[in-house]
Amino acid sequence: MFRRSRLCLSISLACLTLPGLPAFAQQAVALDAVTISATRARSEAGKTPQKITVISREQIEQQLAITSDHGQVLSNLIPSYSPSRQKMTSSGETFRGRSALVLIDGVPQSTPLRDSSRDGYTIDLSMVERIEVIHGASAEHGLGATGGIINYVTRRPAGGTFKQHAGISLNGPTDYESEGLGYKLDYRFEGNQGNWDYLAALGWQTRGMFYDADGELIGVDDTQGDIMDSTSNDLLLKLGYWFNDDQNLELMINRFEIEGEHEYVNVPGDRANGTPATSRKGEPLGKAPQNEVLATSLSYKHHDFSGNHLTAQLYSQRFRGRFGGGSHASFQDTSIAPAGTLFDQSQNESDKYGGKFSISREDMFDGLLGLTGGFDLLQDTTSQMLIETGREWVPETRFRNFAPFLQADIQATERLSLHTGVRHEFARLDVDGFRTIASTTTPPGGVSVEGGSPTFEETLFNAGLVFQATDWAQVFANYSEGFGMPDVGRVLRGIGQPDQSVDSFLDLQPIVTDNREIGLRFNHGPFDAEISYFESDAELGSRLQNVGGIFQVRRERTEINGIEATTGWQINPVHRLQATYAQVDGQSDTDDDGKVDTDLDGANISPDRYGLSWQANWSDKLNTRVQANHYASRSFDNPDLEFDGYSLFDASLGYSLPVGEASVGIENLLNKDYLSYYAQAASVRDDQMFKGRGRTLTLGYRVSF
Repeated sequence: MFRRSRLCLSISLACLTLPGLPAFAQQAVALDAVTISATRARSEAGKTPQKITVISREQIEQQLAITSDHGQVLSNLIPSYSPSRQKMTSSGETFRGRSALVLIDGVPQSTPLRDSSRDGYTIDLSMVERIEVIHGASAEHGLGATGGIINYVTRRPAGGTFKQHAGISLNGPTDYESEGLGYKLDYRFEGNQGNWDYLAALGWQTRGMFYDADGELIGVDDTQGDIMDSTSNDLLLKLGYWFNDDQNLELMINRFEIEGEHEYVNVPGDRANGTPATSRKGEPLGKAPQNEVLATSLSYKHHDFSGNHLTAQLYSQRFRGRFGGGSHASFQDTSIAPAGTLFDQSQNESDKYGGKFSISREDMFDGLLGLTGGFDLLQDTTSQMLIETGREWVPETRFRNFAPFLQADIQATERLSLHTGVRHEFARLDVDGFRTIASTTTPPGGVSVEGGSPTFEETLFNAGLVFQATDWAQVFANYSEGFGMPDVGRVLRGIGQPDQSVDSFLDLQPIVTDNREIGLRFNHGPFDAEISYFESDAELGSRLQNVGGIFQVRRERTEINGIEATTGWQINPVHRLQATYAQVDGQSDTDDDGKVDTDLDGANISPDRYGLSWQANWSDKLNTRVQANHYASRSFDNPDLEFDGYSLFDASLGYSLPVGEASVGIENLLNKDYLSYYAQAASVRDDQMFKGRGRTLTLGYRVSF
């Protein structure tokens, strides 16, 4: 099942953490008692058959002292997550070479039916208590997690009658530029009264323009959307009622919005001459790119329901993602305006309603067996409109899903635990008959597509083991399957052949991803490590291919494999070193002969990466952090794509004042001049030849009272 050379390399790297040998490093986080809410069986961190990372609030604060870019925070803390685009879009930001399912308290934020790649900006990180990351394909929350799960767990009300928190930060380039200044404010109050607990939090942020290492404006992405020159706000409300110590009801509402200020236009670069894209003041046509997300959840938990743990959740999510406009060839229709003159812009619209129900018991047969069962319901209605002309670019697509599941945890021996489960997906896709827009055919005019209601059934399995070899060494292995859909909207809107039917269109078949993983965990004295080797295959995968600057979906076999390593050394109570390593390789079958033959490019896979950081808690008042990430150069089968690689260094300092805490952070400490990974490895467009952000200073202050 596993390639021998990769497995030997994994074991060799893990052995480097034994006492007396050189060690990589990972920050120590006390996870022994942390229950992972993203796993339906309420697993404990460090005891699972697959790699799970819990990013604590402390780690989030350390990263926010340096950058407020969500993608960069994830990339810094998850080795196999792609480098950030530094844009509003997360297209090209993959997790183990595939898509991640993003959740907020278990509520899905991703829009897989028409993947807008905007799920990176659906919540302000000041609202988040921790981030739970399941590495590799998982069907635990249904549709979309072919690469893994990223679950943002929102803050819970702190104990006490009434507590408040306020924070402020200022950031901008170290070479002062007023256009580059950004500000952030956040405030919350929380507490409990009798059987009730409550929390209300508000965040507001305005971002200035970004400058490269040479002090030049970075090109604005006026189509996909940009976090430069934008304003965002977030409102989080939580209200809980405790019937007794064992059961409670909780309401969560989170509304997040980010919108560009719409004051700059893109100045395309010149790839042939190595000239990057820049920005200039201007008046873009249409409305500014925007994300507007409303997530609600009503959860009931009973920790002793006749000896069982019962969880029931009803949720909804409303998503509106507006893109920038233009007179693009795909928008043209001579029945509306002369060729080349028609301006339009698109907006993704998705509404989800669902429920999750589970019941578990952990102490069966004297604690040897734990069972968790339940079912999930989901209805996702998605469309994409051309809002200037009122045309339907992607017809309304309704996805209905019912999925019962059962998970078993077996303590086979004192040292060996077995984990297995099954989930059955009943899915239906409803699309009414529609006509594609004029530009999909040659000559222009579009085609009529017969509607349909294809149904899909998939039985998904997972099986794994955890073997406690010694008190300080653990072996784990896992097989899991993930269930996803291709970018249905992109497939439907691209139909250009007549006499097509939704019922028989092969490109709408689901993606089933097989994930195999084997790994080692060590925790011996001052040393700890976790290393795993994984393989991820899909018989009918989904790959994005750049065709004339427009990404199209290709359904073909894909195979991905890689290594993730995180290791650590607590030198003494003050100093800790940490290091990470990730190598991801992938190929696809482009000639349909059943064998993979072509390397995946940067739109589908991340570069090899080495990370190193030093955390020092000098005293109760002073702490510092220095971190480095090296992204290794990479070649692709496409001669137009070539990644040169680059290294970035960041640093931060926190100091406790008599009242509150101040922080100073510097992103790109050495002011490295570089083109982003996406600009080099995924895109050939001159207007997407974006440089990365130069040295940037962030000053922050927060206080609780």
